[in-house]
Amino acid sequence: MTTRHPDRFDQLIAAGDRALRTLAAEPRSSRGYPPASIGVSDANPPLSARERREAAALMRVNHVGEVCAQALYDAQALAARSPELRAAFVRAAHEETDHLAWTHRRITELGGRTSLLNPLWYSGSFAIGLVAARLGDRASLGFMAETERQVEHHLQSHLESLPQADAASRAILEQMKDDEVQHAENAFARGGDTLPFPVRWAMRFAAKVMTKTARYL
Repeated sequence: MTTRHPDRFDQLIAAGDRALRTLAAEPRSSRGYPPASIGVSDANPPLSARERREAAALMRVNHVGEVCAQALYDAQALAARSPELRAAFVRAAHEETDHLAWTHRRITELGGRTSLLNPLWYSGSFAIGLVAARLGDRASLGFMAETERQVEHHLQSHLESLPQADAASRAILEQMKDDEVQHAENAFARGGDTLPFPVRWAMRFAAKVMTKTARYL
């Protein structure tokens, strides 16, 4: 008993710190900015005012998705039953921080803003992550895999919707999509279960509500 309570307390403190960093601090990436890798040096390509607004709205939605990912994985790490799985969720959250930083930077470059409802998105996603983790490690991994698969499809739709001239945003979303595919494969490889159809449908419905709202708020 004397060894478990400090560990749990430390984990709660760390989760609270990550929440504050996600919501209140400027995120920093550990990898290079994808537009730079393809030689896009102009932060504002020749986009019309309408195209900049549209691109900024799409990137705001993607930024919200990364806020949710931080919350989900922090919650799942906190409630994971094995140290190995906890470490896997922590690594996934760390990798998703790159996405958070890239989308934040691109929104700023486009003259946009992040969602006003980020605290709500974070708290709701954290609660969902705790519920998923309580169902067991296989269900938690299955939830991770399904989340990443849905994000992959969502990113593909945004790649098709971006203004053609916005090579910078496109480079970011393409790298994010590659990363999400890898996360989903890793989750299934670790023994993640395929979620029942009603759960997958509910996840898609919730994501649709979030994306439509985040475009404007």
